[in-house]
Amino acid sequence: MVEYHNEYIAVGGNRHPSAADWDVTSGLFAFGADRNVALWRPLDNEYRGIRRLLRGHTDHVNAVQFFPTAAGQPQIILSGAGDKTIRVWRAQSADTDVFESIATLDGHKRPVKCLAVTKFTNIIVSGSADSTLKIWRLDIQDAWVNADLLQTVQTQPRFTPLSLALHRLPTTEELVLAVAGTKNAVQVYVSSRNGGFYHQAVLTGHEDWIQAIAITKESSSEDSDLLLATASQDKYIRLWRITKREKKPNSTNGDLLADFEQTLSNKAHMLETSQHPYAIIFEALLLGHDDWIYTISWRLHDKQLRLLSASADNSIAIWQLEESSGVWVCTTRLGEISAQKGSTTATGSTGGFWIGLWSPNGNTLVSLGRTGSWRLWNYHRNQDRWVQGVGISGHTKSVADVAWSKEGSFLVSTGSDQTTRLHAAWKHGTRRSWHEMARPQIHGYVLNCIDSIGQTHIISGADEKLLRVFDEPRATAELLDQLCGIKMSGDEKLPVAANIPVLGLSNKAIEDVSDGEPEVNEDIAAGQGLYNASATQAPSLDPIHPPFEDQLARYTLWPEREKLYGHGYEISAVAASHDGSLVATSCRASSLDHALIRMYETKDWRQIKPPLVAHSLTVTALCFSQDDQFLLSVGRDRQWVVFERDVNSHESYLLKHSNPKGHSRMILHAAWAPVEAGRVFATASRDKTVKIWSMSATHVECMVTITASSPVTAVDISPILLQECIIVALGTETGEIALDIVKVPARSIEREYPLEVELQPAKSITKLAWRPVQAQKGVGGQVHTSKGLHLAVASEDSSFRLFSITGLIDI
Repeated sequence: MVEYHNEYIAVGGNRHPSAADWDVTSGLFAFGADRNVALWRPLDNEYRGIRRLLRGHTDHVNAVQFFPTAAGQPQIILSGAGDKTIRVWRAQSADTDVFESIATLDGHKRPVKCLAVTKFTNIIVSGSADSTLKIWRLDIQDAWVNADLLQTVQTQPRFTPLSLALHRLPTTEELVLAVAGTKNAVQVYVSSRNGGFYHQAVLTGHEDWIQAIAITKESSSEDSDLLLATASQDKYIRLWRITKREKKPNSTNGDLLADFEQTLSNKAHMLETSQHPYAIIFEALLLGHDDWIYTISWRLHDKQLRLLSASADNSIAIWQLEESSGVWVCTTRLGEISAQKGSTTATGSTGGFWIGLWSPNGNTLVSLGRTGSWRLWNYHRNQDRWVQGVGISGHTKSVADVAWSKEGSFLVSTGSDQTTRLHAAWKHGTRRSWHEMARPQIHGYVLNCIDSIGQTHIISGADEKLLRVFDEPRATAELLDQLCGIKMSGDEKLPVAANIPVLGLSNKAIEDVSDGEPEVNEDIAAGQGLYNASATQAPSLDPIHPPFEDQLARYTLWPEREKLYGHGYEISAVAASHDGSLVATSCRASSLDHALIRMYETKDWRQIKPPLVAHSLTVTALCFSQDDQFLLSVGRDRQWVVFERDVNSHESYLLKHSNPKGHSRMILHAAWAPVEAGRVFATASRDKTVKIWSMSATHVECMVTITASSPVTAVDISPILLQECIIVALGTETGEIALDIVKVPARSIEREYPLEVELQPAKSITKLAWRPVQAQKGVGGQVHTSKGLHLAVASEDSSFRLFSITGLIDI
C-alpha cells in the first residue's frame, strides 16, 4: 500500500495579532497560515516543525483559539477567516495531531477578525469587520455537535473589533466581555442570567486604535480581582482592575469616602450584575515600546503575574509588578537591538513582532515576525536569562518554484514574498529534521522561477526581466557540512558571505584578507548603507543548530555572481542542464518576438546566439533530459517543442520535433522520464490532462493520457524506473496530487494513488519535484523505494511540503 508521509512542511504565519494560540493542556500550538491552520509543537525535542495543515477555509485565517476541554479529551480548535466563517476542528484523540472539521459557524457578513473563549463555559464570542459581535453556544458530545447563535451585538459607535477578552467575574457565574478595535476606547459588556450580553462601560484613555486586550485573575484565589490589559497603536499599555464593589454603608464616613472618590480623576466604571456590583478602575500605564503594540498576554504562575507584549518596534517585553515600589516595570526585553534595526526588508525585522505568546509552563516564548517566521526563546533558570531556540519558518505568499540541487542533498524554493530559501535535513544524533538553512536571496521583486547549477550555484528569475546567478558562500557551505553532512566543494574558492546595500538588489560578496577578516572597506560600507550592522564582521552562525531567523536574514545571503540580460518582460521559466554547462530561460510574451528561449553557457555567462524560436506565446516551462541531449519547452500557445543538441556544437540546440496542437488548452508544465525508459516525456495542461509522449528519431506519439478532475498545473516523473514503469506525479489547480504508475512497454496506466484530501494544499500546485536519484542510492548504488521516494510540492497557499512516499515495490 502506497503511503504519503509528511516529512517537512514550511509555511509562514499570517501577520494578524489574533491568528495564533497555544493550548495549555496539550502543548499544541496552532496558527493561521494563508487559508490553512498550521499545527506545531514548539516544545518537541525532535524539532519536527509543523506537523499538519488543516485545510477547509477559503480565505486567510485571521483568528485561532483553542476551545477549553477537559484533560484527556480531544482538543478543539476554533478558526475564523476572511471567508466570513468560523470552523470548529476536533482532534481524533487526545494525543494526536490529526484534526477534522466538525462544524462551520456562518452568520457574519464580513471577515472574522477575532475570537474569544474562557474556561468552564461553552460560550464563544466572535468579532467581524461587519462591526458586529456574535455570541455562540457550542455543545460537543462524542458524535454530536450543536452550535447555536445566541445573540448579535452591533458595536456602538460602529467599529471593527480587533481583539476580544472574555472571563468569568469573581464569585459569580456571569461573564465580562471586553471589546476593542478601530476606536480608542474599550467597550465592556456583562452577561445576564438569560445568556445575553449588555453594554456596561466605556474605558477611555488611549489615543489610537487598540490592537490587543487580555484579561486574567490577579491571583489563584476564588475571589481574586481581575486585571484587564489594553494595548494600543499609541505605544502604551493600560492596566485596569475589575473588583467587587460592596454596597455603600449607611454612615457618614462612607458618604465622605464616596465623595472623595468622585473628586479623583481616576474614574471608577460601574458594572451591574444580578449577583454583585463591580467596578473597573484604571490601575497603571506601561511605557517602554517605541511603536505600535500588537499583542499582549498574561501569565500567572507560582503566584507570579507577568505580562508579555509584542510590538512593531522589533521587541518583546515582559512586565512585572515590583513589590517594593508597587510599579509595573519591564524586566526583560527580547528581539532586535536598536543598532540592528534595518530600513530594508533585507534585515527581516521591519514590521516588528506581530504575535507574542507564553508556553503552557511559562518557560518558553514564541513570536511571529514580518517574515512569517516563528522565533522561540527558552528561559534558563540557572543562568536567569532567555536563550533563543530553534523556531520554524516559511514563505508568506505563493511558492512559485522549487528545485533540488543536482545531487539531491538540499533544495531551494522561491516565491511571491520575494525570498529564496534553502532547505536541508539537520542530522542531530540518530534523528533527522528538515529546516531552512539559508536565505540566499531577499529581493525587491516577485520571484518566479529557480534552478540549481551544480552543487554551489543557483539561478533565479523575477519580474525585473533579468536573471541572477548566486554562489554558495563558505559560511553556508560549512554549516551544511557540519549540520547536514553535505560535503563542501573543493573545486573552487568560496566567498565568505554576502552583504546587500539598503537601496540595492545585488548581494555583494565579502572576501577573505590576509588577517582572516572579511575584506569590506568600512567607509564604503557606511556610505552604501550595507544592511548588515556588522558589515566588517564575519558571519556569526552557530554550527550546532539551524540558523535562527535573525541569522537567516543577516548572515546567509549568497553573493551574486552574474546578471543575465536579454529578455524584455518578466522571467517565466529557467532550467539548468544536468552537467551545469548551460542555462535556458524564457519570459512572458504575447507575440513571437518575445516568446524566445535564450541560452547561456555558464563558463563566462555568454549568451548563445541565435535564441531558440518556436513558440508564439509565453513559454511556461523548460526541461533538459537526464543526459542533456534534449531540451523540452511548453507554452501558453498549446504547443510543446523538443530541441536536440547539435552534434557539431556542444552549446547549440536545434529544433527536432514540435506539436502545435499538443493539448486543447495551454500547457503549463512538462517533465522528462529517466533515460532507461526511452525518450519519454510528459506534458500537463489546463485541459485537465497529462499526456505521456514517446519520441523516436522520426516522430512523437502520445502513449497515454491521464485525466484529472481539474486543470493540471504541475507534473514530474521520478528519476528511477520501477519494473518497466515510470512514476508520474501530477498536481492540479485545486491542490490535488496523485501518483500514476505508467507501464512503458504496455503503454497503460497500471495504478493510481491519489493523495488524501487532508494532506493536499489548499490552492493550486505550482511545482512538483522528485528528489534526484543520486540522493536515493544506497550501498552499491542501488535505489530502494521501500525507504521512500521524496517528492517536493510547492503551492500557491504559501506552503512548501516534502513527502516521503513508501509502499512502492523495490527495484
